[in-house]
Amino acid sequence: MGLSVRQVQRLKKRMAEEGPSGLAHKLRGRSSNRKISPRVQEWALGLIREKYADYGPTLAAETLEEVHGFKVGRETLRRWMIHDGLWLSRKERKRFQQPRLRREHIGELVQIDGSEHRWFEERGAPCSLLVFIDDATSRLQKLWFCEAESTFSYFQALEGDLTEHGRPLALYSDKHSVFKLNRPSKRSGETMTQFGRALAELQIEIICADTSQAKGRVERANRTLQDRLVKALRAEGISTINEANAFLPGFVERFNAKFARRPAKETDLHRPLRQSDRQLREVLCLKIQRYVGGQLTVTYDRKKIILDPEGTAKGLVGKYVDIHQYADGSFSIVYAGEALPHKIFDNAQ
Repeated sequence: MGLSVRQVQRLKKRMAEEGPSGLAHKLRGRSSNRKISPRVQEWALGLIREKYADYGPTLAAETLEEVHGFKVGRETLRRWMIHDGLWLSRKERKRFQQPRLRREHIGELVQIDGSEHRWFEERGAPCSLLVFIDDATSRLQKLWFCEAESTFSYFQALEGDLTEHGRPLALYSDKHSVFKLNRPSKRSGETMTQFGRALAELQIEIICADTSQAKGRVERANRTLQDRLVKALRAEGISTINEANAFLPGFVERFNAKFARRPAKETDLHRPLRQSDRQLREVLCLKIQRYVGGQLTVTYDRKKIILDPEGTAKGLVGKYVDIHQYADGSFSIVYAGEALPHKIFDNAQ
């Protein structure tokens, strides 16, 4: 029983005097002698409401002890906060992702995502695979290997998709910094990313999902590709990004023949790409504004660029020009759609 002799004697005496009910603890049904008073409880909850409303019970308990010298158990504080509506239980916080019906037409919505993985296993370094998949049919639109997800890598993948299929109505992505700026730029106040700006010029809508489950079609495709594509690359002995990108078109054709499904409606909503190769290059680039100084100079990428004083550039002092940076590292300076002649000032000289 784990009781001392004296305690057994006391229980025996109580049993004889009061019967079985005498064995119950005397504090049963009464408040604990160590209970924190309601006034102190209300003070603590008021402090949390005022200063720590977004704190969880554990962090709130630690903060109350460290900052205010009030010690309370985290589970006790959890019960207080749940009762007061300051905290939701795990069951109440659980969110359910309702299934979303497929779009009815090809080209109505294309889901895009990047999957970082050891695609070449031990034969090469990890890299990223950019995946474009049609929502209506689960058809792979474009696969593109790159070293990492970046604006330029998505530009390259998008260019291939546009050239092969045309312009979809919308792209569905996550909230990666390539697609969404969570805070406006402090310097320019811009709220749109370079990728978003390019899509706007191409009249393609960008939709950013709140959760990965919302774009489940491309997430499931990533898992399948991490199995099948890895083994296909192994079978071909491919270990570099260039070799893998050359291999992808045949793989995509075989994959779609096996997994793609028919759309609910046969009309293809892809729109023709009206830009020429040169015009598309001017869309799929980084565009940054720079101020023209009194010496007809522009500073960009730690370089001082001197504009040719002949022609248009002469009247641009005090105005802003656009610098177009391309994936190959080259750039051009543009004003009102016209490329301006320029040269880079050599500081060493």
